[in-house]
Amino acid sequence: MRNILNDTLPELTAWMTEELGEPRFRAAQVWQWIWQKGARDFSEMTDVSKACRTRLAETARIVWPEVVTVQESRDGTTKFLLGMEDGAQIETVLIPSEDREGNRRWTQCLSSQVGCAMGCTFCSTGDMGFERNLTHGEILGQILVARAHLGDNRPDWPILRNLVFMGMGEPLLNLGNVMRALESLNNDRGLNFSPRRITVSTCGIEKGLRELGESGLAYLAVSLHAPTQELRARIMPKAARWPLPELLKALAAYPLKTRERITFEYLLLGGVNDGPEQAHQLAKLVSETVRGKLNLIVYNPAEGSPYEAPDEARVLAFEKILWNHNITAIIRKSKGQDIKAACGQLKAANKTLNT
Repeated sequence: MRNILNDTLPELTAWMTEELGEPRFRAAQVWQWIWQKGARDFSEMTDVSKACRTRLAETARIVWPEVVTVQESRDGTTKFLLGMEDGAQIETVLIPSEDREGNRRWTQCLSSQVGCAMGCTFCSTGDMGFERNLTHGEILGQILVARAHLGDNRPDWPILRNLVFMGMGEPLLNLGNVMRALESLNNDRGLNFSPRRITVSTCGIEKGLRELGESGLAYLAVSLHAPTQELRARIMPKAARWPLPELLKALAAYPLKTRERITFEYLLLGGVNDGPEQAHQLAKLVSETVRGKLNLIVYNPAEGSPYEAPDEARVLAFEKILWNHNITAIIRKSKGQDIKAACGQLKAANKTLNT
């Protein structure tokens, strides 16, 4: 049976009109029940005709990811291990913050693949290898699970405010489903997220980069982690197959909105890429090529990893060099380290559940 979580609104409309003989407005009603009201059963859709609900129940399903475990960090970060229908597992993370009025708001870190094929040497997800892409419904289903956990049922003023595709997987290697998910996220009759509240992070995949930019559906973040091609090839060998000069050339031509900038993510690895030389190289690279800003991330140690976190003095010295070059750089505070929910630590306990 059809899991209609995998349908965009146009796809749902086409199916309901052509296969079920329903008027177009019925699809919009069903869509709002699923994405705005969190309905998990057609019987909940009280303003949809009983005959339509019966036909839907006979031909379709609403299948959310299964919550396997939930872990909460000392700092409030919450990590979910989710099971898919075929037994595959992924992780997604809720990260807390406060707005200017002191109200708690949340950012969700979304996964786009089961595992990851890129194999970056500092990333725990890469140790899993790659199993498969996530579907439209599996990507957006992570948000439904998070909103239900938070009791977030106000589409006009949600407490889940921001989405970052920075979880398991490389989003641009699942371009079709990620783009469909972004289109659904931007739909005001569904989850209704503004593009400025969505960030897609890539380690640098040539195919799909311009398509993402031209869509205007999300902001871009680039996992850089090295200021030279040689160092990048050592710590990110697969990503570095697209040479750094060519990546930067593509980013220089990336379509940006007024006042929008590309975010570069730079993971500081102790004694590897965190020295003054690398800081000067990075400043030159960013200032000469693109309109960008830097998020500095202190490495979160993982079991069996060859890397160590840099000490605080080196981190602050690195940041100061960037500031002296008039580069916007912020040390991003890692959250959820005690439950292995911080950057680079996501790794499902088992790739598949026993079925």
